[in-house]
Amino acid sequence: MSLEKTSTWESLESEILIEESLGEISEIIVYNDDINTFEWVIECFINVCNHSFEQAEQLSYIVHYKGKASVKVGTFAVLRPMKDSLCEKGLSAVIETVKA
Repeated sequence: MSLEKTSTWESLESEILIEESLGEISEIIVYNDDINTFEWVIECFINVCNHSFEQAEQLSYIVHYKGKASVKVGTFAVLRPMKDSLCEKGLSAVIETVKA
Protein backbone atom coordinates (compact mmCIF):
# COMPACT_ATOMS: atom_id res chain seq x y z
CA MET A 1 0.00 0.00 0.00
CA SER A 2 2.72 2.49 0.85
CA LEU A 3 4.52 1.59 -2.41
CA GLU A 4 1.44 2.60 -4.37
CA LYS A 5 1.28 5.97 -2.62
CA THR A 6 4.99 6.52 -3.20
CA SER A 7 4.82 5.70 -6.90
CA THR A 8 1.75 7.93 -7.32
CA TRP A 9 3.53 10.77 -5.53
CA GLU A 10 6.67 10.28 -7.61
CA SER A 11 4.54 10.27 -10.76
CA LEU A 12 2.91 13.53 -9.71
CA GLU A 13 6.29 15.10 -8.92
CA SER A 14 7.61 14.02 -12.33
CA GLU A 15 4.57 15.52 -14.05
CA ILE A 16 5.07 18.82 -12.24
CA LEU A 17 8.77 18.93 -13.15
CA ILE A 18 7.98 18.21 -16.81
CA GLU A 19 5.38 21.00 -16.92
CA GLU A 20 7.80 23.45 -15.31
CA SER A 21 10.56 22.55 -17.75
CA LEU A 22 8.21 22.97 -20.70
CA GLY A 23 7.31 26.42 -19.44
CA GLU A 24 3.55 26.00 -19.63
CA ILE A 25 1.94 29.27 -20.72
CA SER A 26 -0.05 31.20 -18.12
CA GLU A 27 -1.61 34.64 -17.85
CA ILE A 28 -2.11 37.26 -15.17
CA ILE A 29 -5.78 38.13 -14.76
CA VAL A 30 -6.59 41.41 -12.99
CA TYR A 31 -10.09 41.94 -11.57
CA ASN A 32 -11.99 45.20 -11.24
CA ASP A 33 -12.54 46.79 -7.84
CA ASP A 34 -14.02 50.00 -6.47
CA ILE A 35 -10.85 51.00 -4.64
CA ASN A 36 -8.05 51.65 -7.14
CA THR A 37 -8.10 54.65 -9.47
CA PHE A 38 -7.47 54.44 -13.21
CA GLU A 39 -4.25 56.39 -12.70
CA TRP A 40 -2.96 53.92 -10.10
CA VAL A 41 -3.86 50.84 -12.17
CA ILE A 42 -2.19 52.35 -15.25
CA GLU A 43 0.93 53.16 -13.21
CA CYS A 44 1.03 49.58 -11.87
CA PHE A 45 0.70 48.08 -15.37
CA ILE A 46 3.50 50.31 -16.65
CA ASN A 47 5.90 49.69 -13.74
CA VAL A 48 5.18 46.01 -13.06
CA CYS A 49 4.16 44.59 -16.46
CA ASN A 50 6.37 46.92 -18.55
CA HIS A 51 3.43 48.08 -20.69
CA SER A 52 3.40 51.34 -22.61
CA PHE A 53 1.07 54.06 -21.35
CA GLU A 54 -1.39 53.34 -24.16
CA GLN A 55 -1.40 49.60 -23.46
CA ALA A 56 -1.83 50.14 -19.72
CA GLU A 57 -4.65 52.62 -20.28
CA GLN A 58 -6.51 50.25 -22.63
CA LEU A 59 -6.14 47.35 -20.20
CA SER A 60 -7.43 49.47 -17.32
CA TYR A 61 -10.59 50.25 -19.33
CA ILE A 62 -11.07 46.56 -20.17
CA VAL A 63 -10.70 45.65 -16.49
CA HIS A 64 -13.20 48.36 -15.54
CA TYR A 65 -15.88 47.62 -18.13
CA LYS A 66 -15.57 43.84 -18.45
CA GLY A 67 -14.72 43.10 -14.82
CA LYS A 68 -11.38 41.49 -15.57
CA ALA A 69 -8.62 41.31 -18.17
CA SER A 70 -5.57 39.30 -19.06
CA VAL A 71 -2.73 41.77 -18.59
CA LYS A 72 0.36 39.62 -19.20
CA VAL A 73 1.10 36.22 -20.76
CA GLY A 74 4.18 34.09 -20.12
CA THR A 75 5.51 31.23 -18.07
CA PHE A 76 4.45 30.86 -14.44
CA ALA A 77 8.00 31.49 -13.24
CA VAL A 78 8.12 34.86 -15.02
CA LEU A 79 4.58 35.89 -14.10
CA ARG A 80 4.58 35.02 -10.40
CA PRO A 81 6.75 37.96 -9.23
CA MET A 82 4.66 40.33 -11.38
CA LYS A 83 1.40 38.99 -9.94
CA ASP A 84 2.78 39.23 -6.41
CA SER A 85 3.85 42.82 -7.03
CA LEU A 86 0.43 43.79 -8.44
CA CYS A 87 -1.23 42.25 -5.36
CA GLU A 88 1.17 44.07 -3.02
CA LYS A 89 0.13 47.31 -4.74
CA GLY A 90 -3.53 46.57 -3.96
CA LEU A 91 -4.77 45.09 -7.24
CA SER A 92 -6.72 41.83 -7.38
CA ALA A 93 -4.65 39.53 -9.58
CA VAL A 94 -4.35 35.78 -10.15
CA ILE A 95 -2.39 33.53 -12.49
CA GLU A 96 -4.32 31.12 -14.68
CA THR A 97 -2.97 28.47 -17.02
CA VAL A 98 -3.79 29.05 -20.68
CA LYS A 99 -5.63 26.06 -22.11
CA ALA A 100 -4.31 24.95 -25.48
